[in-house]
Amino acid sequence: MGIGYFILLGAIALVSFIVSSRLQSKFNHYSKVHLRNGMSGAEIAQQMLNDNGIYDVKVISTPGRLTDHYNPVDKTVNLSEAVYNQRNAAAAAVAAHEVGHAVQHATAYSMLRFRSKMVPVVSISSRLSGMLIIGGLVLGAASNIGFGYYIAILGLAMMAIATLFSFITLPVEYDASNRALKWLKQNNMLTSQEYSGAEDSLKWAARTYVVAALGALANLLYFAFLVFGRRD
Repeated sequence: MGIGYFILLGAIALVSFIVSSRLQSKFNHYSKVHLRNGMSGAEIAQQMLNDNGIYDVKVISTPGRLTDHYNPVDKTVNLSEAVYNQRNAAAAAVAAHEVGHAVQHATAYSMLRFRSKMVPVVSISSRLSGMLIIGGLVLGAASNIGFGYYIAILGLAMMAIATLFSFITLPVEYDASNRALKWLKQNNMLTSQEYSGAEDSLKWAARTYVVAALGALANLLYFAFLVFGRRD
């Protein structure tokens, strides 16, 4: 499995690079499709919040590129500087998507709630899993006792939690995009050309999460092979 794993990992890395590059290209392209309504990303976000009856969430600007996110702790829709200020199809798509997460939060969307509850555990498990697996395998090989094996199993369980988190992220992201596109269409916020650009942008953004989840799964399977293969 060793060679096969590295071939698989290389393939996933290649696909990830292609998808990321394609996403950047799409956003650059649709950033040139200016909105006829003249609304900025911040204004789009605020309008979508108002239309959903959400008045306790603030729309703020955050430094960086593609750093957009919704923070359920302080109830803020954080838009990167370009998205916050620009008035194009890409900015509209990102802004509406992030508000989609705010709508999920306001309506107690089950998958978002489950994902949020996992965050504290995942933040710990993602840091420790690799060290526990490698440390357990080294200890087991050096001492020839089962204690190291159980440490490695613990690390593997932590890695499995992080992998599950990656897959739970998928429906959360796709649902936020669907909410965004539905609102943009129902409220005639965009022309047909602008809407197509927003839809295409979100489609490629979602694919980055799919690739990340597959990469996490491949990593988990490889380490599972290392741990359980040592017992043969």
